[in-house]
Amino acid sequence: MSDHHLLDRITVNPKIMVGKPTIKGTRLTVQFILGLLAQGATNADILKDYPGLTEDDIRACLLFARNSIENISFIPLTEKV
Repeated sequence: MSDHHLLDRITVNPKIMVGKPTIKGTRLTVQFILGLLAQGATNADILKDYPGLTEDDIRACLLFARNSIENISFIPLTEKV
């Protein structure tokens, strides 16, 4: 599936979840799905717990996150010794 089609699965509506990006047709935010993955949940775990989701929904969340930080400049923090 192309990046464009994956990103079509993510929506932003100020009336849903205070405007946070969500998976279309759900109240599950991209942030929530990324949090589950960061805590060690597998795609299979997430799909089992949320049967309405698909692998493409999870991929869409990852792609959205990647695109969100793509043009951000990071300044390395240095530790004062």
